[in-house]
Amino acid sequence: MIDTDVRLGLSGSDLAIRNRTFQADVARLDDFNLNPDNSPEFRVMVEAGYGAEIVGAKRFRDEDFILVRKERIMDILTLLRDNPDTRYDLVSDIFGVDLLGFEREPRYEVVYSLYSLTHHKRIVVKAQVDEDDAIIDTVSGVWVAAEWPEREIFDMFGIEFAGHNDLRRILMPDDWVGHPLRKDFPLGGEEVEFSHNVRDKAVA
Repeated sequence: MIDTDVRLGLSGSDLAIRNRTFQADVARLDDFNLNPDNSPEFRVMVEAGYGAEIVGAKRFRDEDFILVRKERIMDILTLLRDNPDTRYDLVSDIFGVDLLGFEREPRYEVVYSLYSLTHHKRIVVKAQVDEDDAIIDTVSGVWVAAEWPEREIFDMFGIEFAGHNDLRRILMPDDWVGHPLRKDFPLGGEEVEFSHNVRDKAVA
C-alpha cells in the first residue's frame, strides 16, 4: 500500500489526512439517520410493506443511502421507479463492492445509483450479497441499461445475476480464472503484452 501511495506522489501529510478522513467515514458506516419523515424513499418503502427489508438508511455528505436485503431487490427498485413520489427512472450506474477487511458481513454489496428526472434527485440503494451465496436477481427488467454493468460485476466480482439473459464475461477472456476486483485476488504474475514480446512468442 505504501509503495503504491509513494508512486502516486502522496506525501506523509497527504496520507495522514486521507487516513483520518477514511477512519471518520468508517465510523459513520452504521449511522441510521433516515426515516419516513425525512426521506420519501424510506416512507414509500415502508408504506409498500418493504420496511423489514431495510438494513440501514443514512444521509451522508448530502446524499441518501439505503441498504437493503437482496431477496426483494427487483420489487424495491421497481417501486422506487414507478411511485410518483420517487420516480427514479434512470439507473446511472451499478457496481460491486468487496468489504473484505472491514470486519463486516455480508462480504459484498451491489450498489445502484439512481436518478429521478422528475424530481431532479439522486439516491444510492445498496443490496447485501453473501460470499457463500453470491447471487442476486437481475434488475434488467426494471432498467434495460442494467444488463451491461451486471455483466461487469459478474466478471470482476463473481456475483451472479439470476434471470439475466446473457450473463457472461465482458472484460476478461472467457478462460480467465478468478475475479480481479475481489480483494483477495492475487496481484502480479501476469506479463503485460506489448508488440515486442507478443512477436517474440509468435516467432518462438
